[in-house]
Amino acid sequence: MIDIKKIREDIVAYKQICKNKNKDVDVDRLLKLDDQRKEFQKKLDDMKFQQKELAAKKDYEWAKNLKWEIQKIESDYNLIVEEFDKLILTMPNFYHPNTPVWENEEKNVIIKICWDIPKFDFEPKDHEELGKIWDIIDKETWSMVSWTRFAYIKWDLVLLQLAIMTFAFRILWDKDVIQKIIDEKKLNIKNTPYIPVLPPVIMKMEVMEKMWRLHPMDERYCLHDDKQVLVWSAEHTMWSMYMDKMFEENELPIRLIWYSTAFRREAWTYGKDMKWIIRVHQFDKMEMETFSTPETWEHEQELIIGMWEYMMWLLKLPYRLIECCTWDMWDIDYRHVDVETYMAWQSAYRETHTSDLMTDFQARRLNTRFKRQNWDKEFVYMNDATAFAMWRTMIAIIENNQQKDWSIKIPEVLVPYMGKEYIWK
Repeated sequence: MIDIKKIREDIVAYKQICKNKNKDVDVDRLLKLDDQRKEFQKKLDDMKFQQKELAAKKDYEWAKNLKWEIQKIESDYNLIVEEFDKLILTMPNFYHPNTPVWENEEKNVIIKICWDIPKFDFEPKDHEELGKIWDIIDKETWSMVSWTRFAYIKWDLVLLQLAIMTFAFRILWDKDVIQKIIDEKKLNIKNTPYIPVLPPVIMKMEVMEKMWRLHPMDERYCLHDDKQVLVWSAEHTMWSMYMDKMFEENELPIRLIWYSTAFRREAWTYGKDMKWIIRVHQFDKMEMETFSTPETWEHEQELIIGMWEYMMWLLKLPYRLIECCTWDMWDIDYRHVDVETYMAWQSAYRETHTSDLMTDFQARRLNTRFKRQNWDKEFVYMNDATAFAMWRTMIAIIENNQQKDWSIKIPEVLVPYMGKEYIWK
């Protein structure tokens, strides 16, 4: 939720931000409601004070008449507040001065490209074909059991997913690695590890709404009778874990690494990516989250990016780092950075990681704050990022590391967790 004081600092500039983020919102109406809200609040405060004075003088008749006037004004005030509260939730966050301004994702900026793309002396296969060869991906059975856009993963692919998960948990818990990134990037932040968590996957609808994640409803799997919804990304139960929480300043930053199954209808992608397991209804993710002070939030995102790059370097997966433009950002984002990983058979980079720097925008909706040593209370600043989208990462490993005999070479760093160097019979 945006701080309306920041809108008032430069109304024209904020309207341009809304336009650049492709948001059709009524800023003028919001400001008018805010003025009316303050005017009615002052009037109510004055009348209630007057009512107390009349009661103290035992002028009960006038106090009674004033009571009815107060109730009428309160009724009008509540209508104004209700409309204001709904409207302010539609207002997008500001964006970083370095964010590219454009009307489509084609103008996202490539910050860095790492590792050479693989070259083959044979015709490579896609992950689905290789999955059938080694019986590690089964879409046909699950289409009978569930529906399309599902798959069983089996045998060595299960071991590979568990290996990636264990690898990520250990790296993100390693204070030596974190210090290495802090030193290389010259970050002014504490060296605290990412705390491993396994979260629930069902949430109350009212909490998902607070997180600006309930809509569009046709994208969600909902339990309407129970007023609950299945999460469609791991961060949903991460953010809300600290809803209405008041931290002490010295407790921050809080860094988390979560592993969770997620569920999406993919209603808007009908017919897209149907052949592969890139876009499915059920998938597993590892997500990183940081709660920090306003002084360190940008450095926290740089730490996240550094941890990404360190893990991708160990996996030796070709990737590129992307600064996303205004069109390709969420409403909540102040800065949005992606990792796109190369998929050999598609001869294309596909999004595998996303980092959303949200300032205090999301914390305002969740009422997540901290207390300074001087007792001042402020909203925390939040960073959210993918650690690994499990299936997309495995697709990149399968396609990029396939051999001429169709075996799949396991990245060296994962071999100790897998217990083998190749996927083959």
